[in-house]
Amino acid sequence: MINKGKHPILGVRISAVDYEYAVHRMMEAAEKQDPLAVSALAVHGVMTGYMDIVHRRRLNGLDLVVPDGQPVRWGLRWRHGVHLPDRVYGPELTLKVAEAAAKKQIPIYLYGSTEKTLSRFAANLESKFPGLTIVGKEPSKFRKLEPHEKREVVDRIKKSGARIVLVGLGCPRQEVWVYEYRNLLNMPLLAVGAAFDFHAGLLKQAPPWMQKRGLEWLYRLIQEPKRLWKRYMVLNPLYVLNLLGEILKVRKIPVEMPTWKEKEESFG
Repeated sequence: MINKGKHPILGVRISAVDYEYAVHRMMEAAEKQDPLAVSALAVHGVMTGYMDIVHRRRLNGLDLVVPDGQPVRWGLRWRHGVHLPDRVYGPELTLKVAEAAAKKQIPIYLYGSTEKTLSRFAANLESKFPGLTIVGKEPSKFRKLEPHEKREVVDRIKKSGARIVLVGLGCPRQEVWVYEYRNLLNMPLLAVGAAFDFHAGLLKQAPPWMQKRGLEWLYRLIQEPKRLWKRYMVLNPLYVLNLLGEILKVRKIPVEMPTWKEKEESFG
């Protein structure tokens, strides 16, 4: 189990941990009914914090921000000399959390995406982990929620008996969600994005050799060029340039921490 602390990459504090530690923290919080906000960030997620100071504060207010992408893991090594055996890939972390929850009989709740995706995702998880209990599935409304709707979401999750929530709203909305709901729900909230679509069988994952070499972005770009071209063709080079600036100490992005309640988005 590895935990080498938090280290900033472009102003966003990344948790230098492995799968075992991340799952351990989530199971511990679930059993104790403690709040825990977790996100798996790739380059796109880091860049959302780099470009938006308010969102950077939110990200730095999360309990665990694991290195989902290989370039983020490499950034920890190049910038801070922190070596990890592997990244902590959101879709893989999702399966490991579901497996641990099944063994410990900890019920989970699925929040986000569409009815179709949720139904297939839930069925596939239950098939893969027979002891898993999914006590609720709630699709996104794909808009900002009114205050009373937000309270209703909290009530539904609490009444369901869930002890873990998996959140799939897409980056950066899901990180906003786990930040906002952290102190409203005394349980781990895990933002995992595309894991819902991957494990529902609606989106193919990159081959392992591409993932290992940090080329998953290319595979996804080929799959969805119209939607993802800006994310990868603009943000990826910006990430490399700014990370190089930090390594050479000609660029320093401040690590902003939340000091007041950030602007609420209440996206559902």
